[in-house]
Amino acid sequence: MKFNDDLINTDERYTIGREETTGKYYISIPVSNRLVDYDEYYQISKIAYDLFLTSPAQALAFVVECRNKNNDELLIFKPGTDRGDAN
Repeated sequence: MKFNDDLINTDERYTIGREETTGKYYISIPVSNRLVDYDEYYQISKIAYDLFLTSPAQALAFVVECRNKNNDELLIFKPGTDRGDAN
């Protein structure tokens, strides 16, 4: 999979983009476990993608839900047993 970021929000620590092979839209957030730092990718609809690009407040609300693990059903890669916590 090749993730292409269209928006990088360094202050709030998330990215919005599209996966090149499948065409899926996503928001990603950085997380860390005791061994490694990595990103979690959450699939979003095209409608959400367009909204989040133009409305940072809406994007941040979604990101907070992801950090609180409330959108796990949208994870593109399911977490392992040593799942990280949002930074």
